[in-house]
Amino acid sequence: MTKLKRRQFIRGLAAGAAGGLTAWIQRALAADPKSLPQGIVESRGDVLVNGKPATKGSPVAPGDVVETGKGARAVYLIDDNVFLQRQNSRVEFGNSVETFLRIVTGGLLSVFGKGNTRKLTTPTAAIGIRGTGCYIETDEKKTYFCLCFGAVDLQPVGGQPASFETTHHEKPLWIEDGKTRSARVVNHTDAEVIMLEALAGRPSPFPAGSGGRY
Repeated sequence: MTKLKRRQFIRGLAAGAAGGLTAWIQRALAADPKSLPQGIVESRGDVLVNGKPATKGSPVAPGDVVETGKGARAVYLIDDNVFLQRQNSRVEFGNSVETFLRIVTGGLLSVFGKGNTRKLTTPTAAIGIRGTGCYIETDEKKTYFCLCFGAVDLQPVGGQPASFETTHHEKPLWIEDGKTRSARVVNHTDAEVIMLEALAGRPSPFPAGSGGRY
């Protein structure tokens, strides 16, 4: 993405996002992605990495555990994968694509670079992600999963596997007791997905004319 195109879509995103973008998202978008270090780009509230307090600039790497407290959030990069972790969440990263991450509880919006399928797990599902963006929110009994764009292999615990693709949040699901049921798009926005992609130096993943409906 050229600097001019980057500035143009940042301005459009800021103008069109529902409710407007917060200042910390605007600062993240305005930065040159090549200048961004690995680890935490922005944080608010109580954020822990491996049990120790972490703030902007703290490293996050495979094998680490990231936790957020009440009212907290964190945006961070691991290689060409970018994450927005919601409050009251615990995410455990593995050391391979087969154990890429486990969301123990809470919410995580993620965008992934191209390459091998990465395995994500929750208490109720195993999720194989390929060049994808997704939002997951989970507790011990049920998982909300939205494939924002890309392709997925989904395996509910105790249920039947399924594979599908989306381009713009077409098939959000609840996963519980080995079954899936349709859901609506909740707790994540196009603006946030585009922001995460921008941090990785990638353009908007959504089709032209999608209208930023979420």
